Formats: sequence, C-alpha cells, structure tokens
Amino acid sequence: MANKQDIQTLKGFRDFLGAEMRQRLWLIGEIRQTFERFGFEPLESPVLEYEALLAGKYGAEADKLMYRFEDRGGRRVAMRYDQTVPAARIIAQYQGQLTFPYRKYQIQLAWRADKPQKGRYREFLQCDADIIGSSSPIADADILGVYSAIYQNIGLTSLKINLNDRAQLIQSIQNSGVTEAMIFPVIQTVDKLDKKGAEAVIQELTEKGLSADIAKSVLDNLGKSQPTDNLKRIIELATKLGVPDGVLQFNPNLARGLDYYTGMIFEGVIPEYEVGAVGGGGRYDELINKLVGADYPAVGFGLGFDRTLEVAVQLGKVPAMKSNSTVLITMASPEILDDSLRITQQLRQSGIAAETITEGNLPLEKQLKYADRKGIPYVIIVSPEELKNNRVLLKNMQSGDQESLTIEAISAKLLHEH
Repeated sequence: MANKQDIQTLKGFRDFLGAEMRQRLWLIGEIRQTFERFGFEPLESPVLEYEALLAGKYGAEADKLMYRFEDRGGRRVAMRYDQTVPAARIIAQYQGQLTFPYRKYQIQLAWRADKPQKGRYREFLQCDADIIGSSSPIADADILGVYSAIYQNIGLTSLKINLNDRAQLIQSIQNSGVTEAMIFPVIQTVDKLDKKGAEAVIQELTEKGLSADIAKSVLDNLGKSQPTDNLKRIIELATKLGVPDGVLQFNPNLARGLDYYTGMIFEGVIPEYEVGAVGGGGRYDELINKLVGADYPAVGFGLGFDRTLEVAVQLGKVPAMKSNSTVLITMASPEILDDSLRITQQLRQSGIAAETITEGNLPLEKQLKYADRKGIPYVIIVSPEELKNNRVLLKNMQSGDQESLTIEAISAKLLHEH
C-alpha cells in the first residue's frame, strides 16, 4: 500500500477535475478554431526526443531545466522542453512530404524542471503556431495576427504585444562593448529588465563579468533604440491583417531569453494580469538550418495556455461550464429499470447527452440532489403511472418547473435548446 505522502501530485504538476477540465477544453477549442481559420494545420510530436537534439538549443540556463535521462535501451533522451526544436526535427525528417511555406500548430504538453510559482508549472500545455519556409515580413505579420485574434476572440481585448528586433538588440549590446561570447548571457539577463528593474539587471550583469560601466551602457543604448524599418513594415502589415490599433508597441528592452531568435521578437501581456507575459515568439531563421543543413527560415510563437486561462477566469471571460449531461434519467423503482434504460438510449441516439441513475434503490430526493450537484439542467422522472400514457416528467432543475411529455417531445425540446 502506498504511503500517504505518495498519494498526491508531484510539485509543479496538477490534476484537473471536471469543471476545471471543461474550462481548459473550452480554451483549447477557441485556440484551435482560430489556428485553423488562419490556415494552420495540426501537428503532434512525441514526448521524448534524443537528448542531443534538444540540448544546447535553448541556452545554458534553459538546459538546466530539461528533464533528461537514460532509457532502458541505454539511449540518452529528454522530455519535450518546447515545440520549436521538435518541429525543426520534423521539418528535417519529412521535408519531402511537406508543402512550404508550412503552416503548423501544436497543442501539447511540455516539461521544465522550473521553480513552480503562480502561472508557471513543471508540466504545462503549450500552444504553438509557426510558418516555416518563408522569410517574408507578411509571415511575421500573420503570426502576430493569429496570436492577437486568439485573445480578441475570447474577450481579452486589453492585450498588448511588445515588439523588438533581435538583430538590432544584438547590435546594440555589441556597441556597448560586450564581447561576442557574452552576448547571449547578457540577453538572458536583459530579458528580466521589465520584471526586476534596471538596478537588479545591472547587478546580475556585473556578476556575469561585465564592468559596471559596460552594464550601464547596455541599458542606455537599449533605451535609445528605435524600431527598425523591418519592424515598421511588419507592424503595418499586421494591422492590415486585423491586429487592432494600439495592440502592437515597440519595446527596446524586450530580449526573449532563448538563443535561437534572429529577427522580430514579441511578447503578449494583459495589463490586468500582473503575473507575467501570456506568451511570445519571433523569427528563428537559422535553427532549422543548423539541424538539417538546408535553408528553412521560420517564425512562430508559443502561447502561455495556463496564464491565458487564469486571466480569462480572473476577468470573467470564461463562459459558465455546464455538466456534460443535458438530462438525468431517474428510476422510481427497480421494476422500471428496462424503461429507464430504453429512454436513456433513445435520447442518446437523438443526439442528447444523457445519463441514467445506476443505483435502482436510491430515493428520488437523492437522485435529484445528484443532478443538482453535477449541474445537470434537466431530470426525467420515470414512474409507472406516467409510463401507462407513454409519458414521463421533465423537470427543469433551475426553475423547478416540471411537465408531462412524451420522449419524442422531450427530444425535440432539448435539441432545440442545446
């Protein structure tokens, strides 16, 4: 028998019961519909990849957070850290079977041995969209368009998208006197600027070996940056593709911590949500080339699913989640079991979500309480008296009203309402 300590979820991992799971499925459905309306097609990849594929692609700090181990065959493997690198592997493996530009989306779990905190977990659902095989700013703009549309569709219209150009960011850091070897460690620290503030970032940069003057110069130069012509063009195109005015805003401090970005980078924030960004991404033209030795420019993003759901709940944008069942069929006595099962099956065949009481000796009061606790909107009370007239009682659990109807009439009524 397991110890009491073992009968609980691991730290940073979660269980989702009915009501919460229905909220998650609602958001997944909204995201999937938006992806497909923008012409993206679904993709799934395995939980495990070879460690050599994933290691070294995200930066030294990210490598420390990767779950990796040796499998029973003696192979070094790692659990999916994100979906960008596995997607690059898929491009390499199936490039002859894909049509480019390849527009794909993935909605799958990822794992990071991070410090659990509000809005950040060790197992989390990641929702990615990428356009692979195009270097056009139209592709960048369309990525911003689909990202923005997801939030507009679920009512989070206060979304702001911070934009920067990674190439300009690198140039600005180099102009501050930072050596090439230190560029990405500096970027990973600068990425914390909006969260920790200038003083903390300067201290961390000096701890990494920069002089105080160079550290200050980095922040000064970033503050003087202006949008590049490429970024201006992307913003212009994204607006034409439906991103509302005022959503896109240039932020010269935006860095994005991962090493593989090469051009436009962005992060989405909801002003009312103080935990942090709700996703982001950018252009990564060299990553696939490094893996497969062929030129596949790419741009995409990862949406922060858990944070997006949290802020949608916080701001009242999640619709009321009802029980999966539309109607519960009760049993007044075990003698009418066959009739109750027949009615249940008849309703299901009509397309109505129905469940039946499985305990034949349960008092009607407890059967009604069961329906109420589950949020089932209707109850059918089956009794011998009503069955003589080929009828049953349909009870509305919200209003308390009930009426005597045929099963055919009930089917028509519930189908019309649902």
